[in-house]
Amino acid sequence: MKFISWNVNGFRAVLNKGFAEVFQQADADFFSLQETKMQEGQASFSPEGYYAYYHSAQRKGYSGTAVFTRHEPLAIYHGLGDETHTDEGRVQTLEYPQFYLVNCYVPNAQPELRRLDYRMAFEDDMRAYLCKLDALKPLIYCGDLNVAHQEIDIKRPKPNIGQPGFSYEERGKMTELLDAGFADTFRRLHPDTANRYTWWSYMGNARANNTGWRIDYFIVSERLLSQVKAATIHDDILGSDHCPVGLEIAL
Repeated sequence: MKFISWNVNGFRAVLNKGFAEVFQQADADFFSLQETKMQEGQASFSPEGYYAYYHSAQRKGYSGTAVFTRHEPLAIYHGLGDETHTDEGRVQTLEYPQFYLVNCYVPNAQPELRRLDYRMAFEDDMRAYLCKLDALKPLIYCGDLNVAHQEIDIKRPKPNIGQPGFSYEERGKMTELLDAGFADTFRRLHPDTANRYTWWSYMGNARANNTGWRIDYFIVSERLLSQVKAATIHDDILGSDHCPVGLEIAL
């Protein structure tokens, strides 16, 4: 099966930048989006042969996630299994007989780490949720996780220590998640590959200079890692400040 994940930074905007062609060429079984910035029904995109599932923020033009899939799920869940973390449209879970797919847009800690306390609470709740699912069946966790985990995952690590997305606190939470029985597919398949990023600032010609961060992931239950055939970064695809990431796995 083939999975794609992409923070499109506005679904309506990226539809005017060749998204339909990217989608068609990807030919994915699952195509997950983050930061859709829209309510369901505000964008006209209905690819033949796919089910479409949206989870929008209560606040218009903000956050939001969506999944397009060829495979109808057994069930769909929003949030983390209760009423917490549902108002910003950040987490979708699709349940299938053999696995869960969790699509997530992790909250940004914000300049001066103003939202770090909420981010830490979200990370703890998300890890507990993923562990609960993983106890039932293996999972695939994808999305914009808003953290560059290691120095190899960011072009300029030293000046960015302590900045949102590269604080010790956020990186520590990613370590806790991976230590709980999950695998970062790209880094596990490409442990020494540097200069591969998924997000670039719009400032300072960052993308042209490849001054980027790897903050978009496919993470799987450790017991699924042997079935992963490829973990990819599609940094040739434009249209957003992020690029798509991919996963091919035998399920």
